[in-house]
Amino acid sequence: MALIGGGIYVHQLYQKTGKSFNKMYTPPKGTASTKIQQGKPFSILFLGVDTGADGRIDRGNSDTLIVVTVNPKTRKTSMHSIPRDTLAEMIGDKKRNMQKLNAAYNLGKSTMAKKSVGHLLNVPIDYYVTMNMGGLKTIVNAVGGIEVNAKMNVGFDGVWITKGKHHLNGTQALAYARMRYQDPKGDYGRQMRQQEVIKAVAKKLISPKGIGHYDDLLKALQPNVRTDINFNTLATAAFKYRHNASKITSEHLQGNSAWINGSSYQIAATNELNRVSSNIRKELGLKAEKVDNAETRLNALNPTFNGSTNQDFNTFGLDTVYYTENTY
Repeated sequence: MALIGGGIYVHQLYQKTGKSFNKMYTPPKGTASTKIQQGKPFSILFLGVDTGADGRIDRGNSDTLIVVTVNPKTRKTSMHSIPRDTLAEMIGDKKRNMQKLNAAYNLGKSTMAKKSVGHLLNVPIDYYVTMNMGGLKTIVNAVGGIEVNAKMNVGFDGVWITKGKHHLNGTQALAYARMRYQDPKGDYGRQMRQQEVIKAVAKKLISPKGIGHYDDLLKALQPNVRTDINFNTLATAAFKYRHNASKITSEHLQGNSAWINGSSYQIAATNELNRVSSNIRKELGLKAEKVDNAETRLNALNPTFNGSTNQDFNTFGLDTVYYTENTY
């Protein structure tokens, strides 16, 4: 949206942008959302998939999951990150299948990811955007690099970034966004850095200098991004929601550490699911509703679990639960 809003006023760029985005567009299964055309608040599930990084060539998991809401009335864009290891029901399987949330994309592509995230938080997910994390460095290079303010020393894949303000190239930005194990906050710290990178790219796109990188960015986006938002809808969004790019807030779903069959998971408490659900629904102009799903029912069946002194979590408390160990 920021890209189109910055360059769409030039007819030649408009045509070039349309051709590029048509190659990224995948028609949704079922009825497509019309919220953007109607000028209503809408949500996008942003999926950063691990295909293309570290030499991977399979579909991969969505190790980055961010629910983005865009509200034209408040002129506010909100990002809610969801931990990749959150225990969730895979919506779309014939049996009730509880896995790490990042497996939904691997099992059922973006369709299952949208349904699973929407069901977990009891919120409508209108659109999706997937980005190949291996292509992130190409995209950052295409905009001429980004500015970040590292809160700690970051080291990953032989790349080192010291604490403080830096101008990062693509390779550095990818390392900055992916490092997890050395961060005291673990995946939550990584989520904060990923959101910082997204904001930095958006800021670059809406700047006067961003137009100068327009061609390079289109070439970088085309093989690395897929979405169910067609170009005409994106063009509409660029005008109707153009003020939203300057006001972006960050949030996350907080989980508790758990061990299930020898693997580490994050369990979102029922009150936390309701908090994040209410926040997202408010941004979408919807009334708050209590979350009632397999996750909240499992929470009720594990009253002594707290993520610290008791990290054992029983996933077999519900009838017909089909639990599959996530090996990815």
